[in-house]
Parts: sequence; structure tokens; C-alpha cells
Amino acid sequence: MFRKSILFATFATALSLCPTVWSQEPEKKAEAPKASATAEPAKSPEIKRDYDLVYTKAGDTELKLDIARPAGDGEPLATIVVIHGGGWRGGNKESNRRFLDMLAEKGFVAVSPQYRLVPKAIFPAQVHDVKAAVRWLKSHAKEHRIDPDRIGAMGFSAGGHLALMLGVSGSSDGLEGDLEPKGPDTKIRAVVNYFGPTDLDADDIPEVSKPLVDAFLGGPVAEKKAEASKASPLDLVTEGDPPILTFQGTKDPLVPHTQAYKLADAMTAKGVPGRVELYVGDGHGWEGIETTLEDAADFFDSHLKKQEQRRRRR
Repeated sequence: MFRKSILFATFATALSLCPTVWSQEPEKKAEAPKASATAEPAKSPEIKRDYDLVYTKAGDTELKLDIARPAGDGEPLATIVVIHGGGWRGGNKESNRRFLDMLAEKGFVAVSPQYRLVPKAIFPAQVHDVKAAVRWLKSHAKEHRIDPDRIGAMGFSAGGHLALMLGVSGSSDGLEGDLEPKGPDTKIRAVVNYFGPTDLDADDIPEVSKPLVDAFLGGPVAEKKAEASKASPLDLVTEGDPPILTFQGTKDPLVPHTQAYKLADAMTAKGVPGRVELYVGDGHGWEGIETTLEDAADFFDSHLKKQEQRRRRR
């Protein structure tokens, strides 16, 4: 099938369909991502891996993360937090291990955090968790060759939503949570969003996705308007937010591509740099999705590996 990629740039610089899950898994034909806890990536001597590190505790629940980075000592490295999908109710950090290796091979520290899932935990627990993960990374930067001033985030579907929330929410938005560790801020410098929802109260959310959003918010959107707004990256975009790259299929049955349009419009209005890449005719993921990792890595390379630091006004 012939496919075109459309670049929809801001003026500043230019939910696979399972009936109940917003996931990073591509629909139908897609083969990637496929890694799981039982399908470990091939071990390379050039990569140092640390799996199942406890980064915080929420009640009686220990939350863990996986890290992969270039082996050996040296200068601190730009770091990417990779967040799994699953409709906020499924998925696991282990599914990202192949992506961690791919990013480590490109010279990044790559991290996949676990977060609490619906229905046991509802919004904003998931945002609190990934923010606690960022604080942990900054607190343990020297141990893992992390440059705390050069951290980005990427995610798939619900994970893309959480990556966006890391990028556009600041201390004034009341989403930092009370999980340990305390101290470091949760600012990041770049976001790559793979078909994550941006407006949870949109009129064109598909019927199949509405129960996922309702469960995430803890009740019907009609009764959770304030929570829906607070959980929508679209409503939090502010001047000075980090650059955002979004990948989106135009026939996504779970997350309409209008969500990407709206985000681009909000970025344009606030002068936030970035772009949207539309995959015409593709759904919630697409065949060869891993090839887009090259574009994602280039985007992070451009915005995380620069020496000058961009001030974020929050």
C-alpha cells in the first residue's frame, strides 16, 4: 500500500486496536513493537542494562524502572524516558526493552518506568508516577551517566499522553504528586508522542475509546470536566514548553488525527516548536513503526545533545 508522510509544522519552527485497550501495539499488519518480559532483547556487550530498579513506592506498591545505556564510563549522557501504552490499564515496562537497546546504541541513556494502572489507580496517579521517575533519574544521575539537564520523554498511545504530560505540565499545574524522591524538578527538554490523546473531552473521541477515558478519569467525562481538562495536554500547553514531535495515523480508530491537529494549533499559538507527521491511511500504529525511531532519535539529538540550555518559563 502506498503511504505518504505529511509534515504538519508549527509556525514556531515550521488508542493495535484491541476492543478495550489503548496500546502502543500497532493494529493488524504491524509487527513492532513486540518485545515482552518473556522475549528479552539480544544482549550486546556495548550496552549496560539495569532492570527492575525501584524508583518510588506508592502505598504498598513498589514501582520499578529499566535502564539501558552505553557501557563504560564517560561524560553524562542525554536521557530518554520511554513510556509504554495500554490504555492506562495495561502494558508493562518490559515491552520497551528493545527500544531501550536501540536508543542506547545511539548514545542515549534510555529508561522505561512502570506506572500504576487503572482501575486500581486513576488520574493523576499515572502522571505522579512518571514525574517521580524523572525526579529519581535526576537524583541518581551520576550512578547512571545521566545528564539531569538533558532529559526527554517518548511514549506510545497512553504512554504518549503521559510523555506529553511530562512536557507540558509544570509545578504550577498541581500534578507533581507527593511520591518520593522529593527535590529535583520534573522539567524535560523534548517530547516524542506516538499517537497519544491530547484532548480527553473532545467531541470526536470514538465510542470504543470513551470507556477508557472514563475509567482513567474515575467517572464519565460529562461528570469529570475539570479532571478531563487537567489531564489534557492540549489545555496545558504554555509558552516555553519543550519541542514536541508527534506521529499519528489518519485512520486511527482509537485516537482521531484531529487530536494531533489541535495540539499543533496550541503549539503554534504558544510558540512551542515541533512538528506532526501524519501517516496517511494508517491506524493506531503501522507496519515498520520502528523505522520512525530514527526520526525520533534525530529529534532528541537535536534538542537534547546541544550544549546550550533552553530556559523553560514556568
